[in-house]
Amino acid sequence: MRIAVIGTGYVGLVAGTCFAESGNTVTCIDIDAEKIAKLKEGFVPIYEPGLEELLKRNVRDGRLHFTTDYAEGMAGAQIAFIAVGTPPGEDGSADVTYVLKAAQSVAEHMQGYAVVVDKSTVPVGTALKVAETLGAHTKHDFDVVSNPEFLKEGAAIDDFLKPNRVVIGSNSERAARIMTELYEPFVRTGNPIIHMDVASAELTKYAANAMLATRISFMNEIANLCDRVGASVDHVRAGIGSDERIGSRFLFSGAGYGGSCFPKDVKAVIKTSSDHGYPFQILEAVEQVNEKQKQVLFHHVVEQFGEDLSGHRFAVWGLAFKPNTDDMREAPAVVVIEALLAAGATVVAHDPEAMDMCRSHYLGDRIEYSPNPMGALKDADALILITEWNEFRRPDFDAVKNALKEPVIFDGRNVYPRGTLEEMGFRYRGIGR
Repeated sequence: MRIAVIGTGYVGLVAGTCFAESGNTVTCIDIDAEKIAKLKEGFVPIYEPGLEELLKRNVRDGRLHFTTDYAEGMAGAQIAFIAVGTPPGEDGSADVTYVLKAAQSVAEHMQGYAVVVDKSTVPVGTALKVAETLGAHTKHDFDVVSNPEFLKEGAAIDDFLKPNRVVIGSNSERAARIMTELYEPFVRTGNPIIHMDVASAELTKYAANAMLATRISFMNEIANLCDRVGASVDHVRAGIGSDERIGSRFLFSGAGYGGSCFPKDVKAVIKTSSDHGYPFQILEAVEQVNEKQKQVLFHHVVEQFGEDLSGHRFAVWGLAFKPNTDDMREAPAVVVIEALLAAGATVVAHDPEAMDMCRSHYLGDRIEYSPNPMGALKDADALILITEWNEFRRPDFDAVKNALKEPVIFDGRNVYPRGTLEEMGFRYRGIGR
């Protein structure tokens, strides 16, 4: 098939590359000329394991193209995926302005019937607005489909090429057949392509992320209770995770969730629900718990060193909101570090991928950056682990102890063996342990 993908952000770039990998001819369209020029040269603007190699191969083999020209990108396109940003407004609503602008440009350059797909995460009712926009700017036939993505940053290529389900929201049998044909190569092992109405598909993505965010906030509340009653959240997690009605996924406590999806999507569901006269109380609590949870590590530091942290130096391992990405949107590390700086502390940080992002867009030169994890520990009063990159999971603890001024570890992801560290003379503080 010939496919156009509008937007070369995280979703658009992964989708376009993976569709090309399955043999389609894909043109990615973006209005950012500098970004398009770099992509043509094989430069990938985001860190996602496996993406650069896949992109370069498909560009080389002539299946993947990049342009700023809608006429070029839409030439012969049977399917046009809209994968542009939907930034949250101050009230939590998802801004679909860019989606509708993209829809207008698609309409103005359609050459015949096309399936126009909302790949961006959009609120219920967006497909109707897209259809209205298309109808106002083209005489060609079209169908609008909702096809939400379920990609985990750090594992997006695998998630796309081997999806555990594909959701297609369409009110058109013709469009549903085309979309099924497109996705069949990805589900040969039998995972389902789930067809539903458009509104249900639009809500499905929000519901999935809201449920996962709820599990995280619930376990963080349980962890905080464990700290107060002397229980272990690790034991509680094992006890409830073995219940097949609950399962073991997304039951880890920590420093709070972040990223581009969970915070934004929880807010969007709350706003949509409020707009329809229904206060979504559970998600309101989920959001409040998560904001408080991002402060827990800082409070543990204050309990150990006092409220005035002037003269204290802290090593931070991990800046990205999760491992295997350089994404720092809503990252707990930013909240923790801002609080440390406000209390007078000095911070030196290391992250395998996110330091340039942090320096350019978040904390700038207000903190120090170490090119390696052990370098960050030199003369630090404590180590604060915030992101559980694999290379942080089992360091040489003797070397860690020798590098720190004091043998203190704040483990924001509960990845270290508390008993072993305490036997070695560390003062250890996890979350709910």
